[in-house]
Amino acid sequence: MAFILLVGLIVAYFLLDISFWWFLLLGIIWFSFTALGSGLIGWNYHIEAFNCHPNVSKNHVAITFDDGPNPAFTPQVLKLLEKYNAKATFFCIGLHIENHPGLFKNIIKQGHTVGNHTYSHHNMFGFFNSKQVMEELELTNKLVQNITGLKLKLFRPAFGVTNPRIKKALNALKLQAIGWNKRSLDTTGLSKETILKRASKNIKKGDVILLHDSSEKTIWVLEQLLLILQKQNLHAVTVDSLFNIEPYA
Repeated sequence: MAFILLVGLIVAYFLLDISFWWFLLLGIIWFSFTALGSGLIGWNYHIEAFNCHPNVSKNHVAITFDDGPNPAFTPQVLKLLEKYNAKATFFCIGLHIENHPGLFKNIIKQGHTVGNHTYSHHNMFGFFNSKQVMEELELTNKLVQNITGLKLKLFRPAFGVTNPRIKKALNALKLQAIGWNKRSLDTTGLSKETILKRASKNIKKGDVILLHDSSEKTIWVLEQLLLILQKQNLHAVTVDSLFNIEPYA
């Protein structure tokens, strides 16, 4: 669309003698949309991610956890999920899998789904070149395959950031991006009550909720959320079950 507008402006510039400021305005608009689209995975600006499934036939939602496995909090999460007969999806960091392989295998043993969340979760991951992105994703995939025999197909971008380089890596490795439509912000300084409100407000079937198994605050939020789901006759399932896709190759 931006290219079409640019061509139109160039034609108009020569034929109609329009102001050069229109080009500047187009550049600002394009930059703004690209910046927002890169940081908001729900826009599907660079890649097609599964963010929610409002047309799902059953009363299912998906609770997802990023950044684990965490030896202090992942076991507590697993206990709560078992207590409330819920399943979840854990997008794990390769380095944490490497440090806690037993805990990672326990997630799978309890019937939950696991996915790739990069190897390092580096703060500058969104600025990595194509080779660096590929190395991160391949390293985590190979690590998981060596530990469990599973070939991961699901990926969640670090910080939800996407760009053409990440798209190229996903296409090459045949990975499916998974986003969310309910971001709890449980890693921020918000109170646990506010986080719960964000995660549960107007919750409905097909929603995908983002949490992190990395803090005591999230443990409290998770139990309250599971109670809310029970009251509303909603059941937490894995994302592959929600979207009817294969999590492993």
